[in-house]
Amino acid sequence: MLTHKQLRARALGRAEVKAQFDELGDEYALLDEFLKARSEQGLTQAQVAEKIGTTQSAVARMESGRGKHSPSLATLSKYAEALGCKLEVKLVRKRGKARNLTGRSSGHASRAADL
Repeated sequence: MLTHKQLRARALGRAEVKAQFDELGDEYALLDEFLKARSEQGLTQAQVAEKIGTTQSAVARMESGRGKHSPSLATLSKYAEALGCKLEVKLVRKRGKARNLTGRSSGHASRAADL
């Protein structure tokens, strides 16, 4: 019987599995940040739920990443606030991607930063 580590290594050796795993990496990294912050604050899911006006089961679904619907930015911001944190969302350019079709900056990024 394979161990979890061996099974994971075998699965990630397949290109299609590795691509999907990498695609979900950022989502799970964010969920890990929430779990770590909640743990550091010594809060239960029920306590966070009470602070943000939802149920413990809703917090559990959000933390698992398995819900049918992704939480809104407003919900994520409330969750962060309940933990004494601030949610920051930013766009990060993928490596090796062109800036736009002409290769020039459109100027939208600098205007968006001023908003």
